Amino acid sequence: MYLATVIDLYSRKVVGWSMDDSMKVTLVNDALNMAILHRDPPIGLLWHTDRGSQYASYSHKDLLEKYNIIQSMSRKGNCWDNSVAESFFKSLKQELVYNTYFYTKKQAKKEILEYIEFYYNRSRSYNYLGNLSPVKLREKQKMCLNFS
Repeated sequence: MYLATVIDLYSRKVVGWSMDDSMKVTLVNDALNMAILHRDPPIGLLWHTDRGSQYASYSHKDLLEKYNIIQSMSRKGNCWDNSVAESFFKSLKQELVYNTYFYTKKQAKKEILEYIEFYYNRSRSYNYLGNLSPVKLREKQKMCLNFS
């Protein structure tokens, strides 16, 4: 199973994701489409990825052009450029994958979905965010805007 994610750099929230048996361009395009659907990004949004062939494909570049998204790619062989995504995948593996035996692909998809949507985005706190989860950070910001 392969998992592609779209992570909001500011809040660390996974705003789009896709899972499939193969690492084709549809995997990353589906994740980006989910994020676009949920966020309706402004023109000129910066989209940072690694240098995988899926992200360099014509199909992916066409999707970026359709939504006026600017692509940024990591430098060759430099994992630090994509550290937020690398950190997410490390957490996913340590907190779920290495501790769970998945009997079926359906079970794996279900548990990874629950990890992302109900634990990682809503409950897991981050020092970077003032010990808040991505969703709680967003709620706090909305409250502050309502009072100003």
